[in-house]
Amino acid sequence: MRKEMLFAFAAFFYMSLHAIAGSFAEEQKIEEGKEMVIHTYNVDVTGDGKKDVIELKGIPYSSDTKFLKEIWAEIKTSEGKQFRIDYEGGYEPKIQFVDLNHDGVKDLLESSATGGSGGLYNTSLHTLVDDKLVDIGLPDELTIQAQFQDDYKAVIKFTDTNQSYTVDLKDRKKDYDRLGLYIDGKLNEPTELMVLPYAFFEPVKIADKKGKGLKATQRISGAYHADAIGDVFSYWYYENNKWNLMKIEWKELKEQNGGNKNNN
Repeated sequence: MRKEMLFAFAAFFYMSLHAIAGSFAEEQKIEEGKEMVIHTYNVDVTGDGKKDVIELKGIPYSSDTKFLKEIWAEIKTSEGKQFRIDYEGGYEPKIQFVDLNHDGVKDLLESSATGGSGGLYNTSLHTLVDDKLVDIGLPDELTIQAQFQDDYKAVIKFTDTNQSYTVDLKDRKKDYDRLGLYIDGKLNEPTELMVLPYAFFEPVKIADKKGKGLKATQRISGAYHADAIGDVFSYWYYENNKWNLMKIEWKELKEQNGGNKNNN
């Protein structure tokens, strides 16, 4: 019995060493900055009816993080032509293949998480129709005016669609008083809300339109980033070589805020 236990222990010890060595070798490989193939896709992106090979690659920043300091796509067409698209660094990159410019050929919508507290993603959109690489670009930022008002309220105006919302923030009174934002219900000084940039884009069906467009999501916060007040959803459709705004939706993150909607 003792010999069997000794043999089992020796086998386990050997296997553990082998696993550690393998893990160390992988870490060494990452530390040396060697490129990794993250995903391989087989999709027709040139419009010739034949599948092309798209390899999404990256180089890790270091062995103890999943952040990729370099991300790019290498495309080999069915005819043997090669292209490269460089993207911003980030976490867990992916490419979605969607025809967003409505030419009958799928475009490359790449995204990767920035890793920041705001849940932001880097996003790029390209087309490779007829072997011509073109950066389609993404929708422009919305024009938003968002300001605190007396009596623990805020007014948010979307200039692009002439929408206006009044939000009741009385449930945050204790926090805002502590910060000195309000004194006896009066705003201490003119203060704007924090309008964050687009967090991410997702392909969606646009009502009464052919094919898909993009839904953009961004957050509006109050006195600080974590003081989330609501999310803005804007819907875009690509037509006449540009992104056109279809509609804007506003959603408060806390129902108890009891915001009042005033469409002007």
